[in-house]
Amino acid sequence: MYLASTGRRPDAPPRPAGVGRRVPGTVVALGAVSLVTDVSSEMVTAVLPLYLVLGLGLSPLQFGFLDGLFNGATALVRLLGGRLADRGGGRHRTVAGAGYLLSALSRLGLLLAGGAAGGIAAALAADRLGKGVRTAPRDAMITLSAPPGALGRAFGVHRAMDTTGALLGPLVAFAVLWATADAYDAVFVVSFATGLLGVLVLVLFVPAGAPAGAAPKPARTRHRALRDPVFRRVTAAAALLGAATIGDSFLYLLLQRGLDLSPVLFPLLPLGAAACYLLLAVPAGRIADRTGRRTPFLLGHGALLAAYLTLLAPLGPTTAVLVLVLLGVFYAATDGVLMALAGPVLPARGRAGGLAVLQTAQALARLVGAAGFGVAWTWWGPRPALGAAALVLAAALAAAWRILPGRREA
Repeated sequence: MYLASTGRRPDAPPRPAGVGRRVPGTVVALGAVSLVTDVSSEMVTAVLPLYLVLGLGLSPLQFGFLDGLFNGATALVRLLGGRLADRGGGRHRTVAGAGYLLSALSRLGLLLAGGAAGGIAAALAADRLGKGVRTAPRDAMITLSAPPGALGRAFGVHRAMDTTGALLGPLVAFAVLWATADAYDAVFVVSFATGLLGVLVLVLFVPAGAPAGAAPKPARTRHRALRDPVFRRVTAAAALLGAATIGDSFLYLLLQRGLDLSPVLFPLLPLGAAACYLLLAVPAGRIADRTGRRTPFLLGHGALLAAYLTLLAPLGPTTAVLVLVLLGVFYAATDGVLMALAGPVLPARGRAGGLAVLQTAQALARLVGAAGFGVAWTWWGPRPALGAAALVLAAALAAAWRILPGRREA
């Protein structure tokens, strides 16, 4: 099994003196790109459930199918993006940039689609494909730019900047809707312009060429990631837990229905989760670097389970805030931590491709989870479906506890 140059397990790599005190410039630059891009994407994400379910009249089953489909549709593109980035060390930025540009252009697709279901589906597909192309090369650049013992903090800083954009996006969407009397087209126009700004930041501030540690020759090990027993177990656990999640959009719809919230205020719901994620991303990454990344990852899913159970209780302002806080804890303890857990297991020459395999497995599993919850909601109603989802997540969490490699495994 390949490990990082430290020769230690990926779960709790060493922390030499001075490591992690300063985040590499490439990580900060990528964080700035993600910040601007997330302002653009979260503007659309914040209004999309409202636009599709309340505006266009889609059923929960139809929305669940679309949401899960376009999250899962990135699978092959993630693999392609990772493979292209590994083929020649200088392609990480180029491949990631193509993904950012495609996502920006998808906003124009939503604008031109009007209410046509086919046009909306094509625009959503373009956005998800762009995200699929860019994610593995971007995360590979982070793992190749930061010391192995500080990967948790590096991903924490990146995710905190990314989440700042996620926090600002719904605010901008709310302001645009308020100023334009609920004109969704205006949201799409502003989102498109902001997405182009993110591409410009990438070109100007993210260094071109191979990240430190990347191989200059085409990867020969990119298909061997799943042969590694540790990486295989990490991937299996991530996929299992992904299949047991129902998707944030459903949580926000449940909150909106339970609180009888005005549609105008709906885009503000993600702010609570984003604010909590922003505050906890860096501390969670630093804790993961010091104590091992397995336990925070599992505890984060425990927080998601607690959010499901809280939604089953009578909803009020206090319980709604608690749900959003728990959702933020979930992302802070799992998103970057999973990449930091898996990254050092993979050789630098095939790291983007390996991370793409992991992200693909998780995306496909979430397709199953979102579509399954949509079916359950349609057949049984929201509360029984949510109760079933909580039971499934509890079982998946128990299984993942046994599957994930422990701190003493190498």
